[in-house]
Amino acid sequence: QVQLQESGPGLVKPSQTLSLTCVVSGGSITMNSYYWTWIRQPPGKGLEWMGTIGNDASTSYSPSLKGRTSISRDTSKNQFTLQLTSVTPEDTAVYYCARVFYDWRDFAVVWRYDSWGQGTQVTVSS
Repeated sequence: QVQLQESGPGLVKPSQTLSLTCVVSGGSITMNSYYWTWIRQPPGKGLEWMGTIGNDASTSYSPSLKGRTSISRDTSKNQFTLQLTSVTPEDTAVYYCARVFYDWRDFAVVWRYDSWGQGTQVTVSS
């Protein structure tokens, strides 16, 4: 059973960089057929996909974050990291890491979130 656990500071000052780490156990972040994803949920709002890193270290980010997102990995520690630069109070949210399963069938990709961390609250405030 794969488990994901977010960690990092719960309070970040405006203009600084938010950095969170997702530690993965029970499965390797280099496993085939999985993406590793950061998702957040601001207060009173829905889930927002932020970005993904693949098992080959390829990345994809949400354009809505204006290029502020960076995801990296450390295979020796089996973890991946989110960095969000130039944060504002609007970045206050519960941040989740999650695993996405994907597979190509009949020339179309099939995907689903199959594992989530418990989430960590991050507040941006001076």
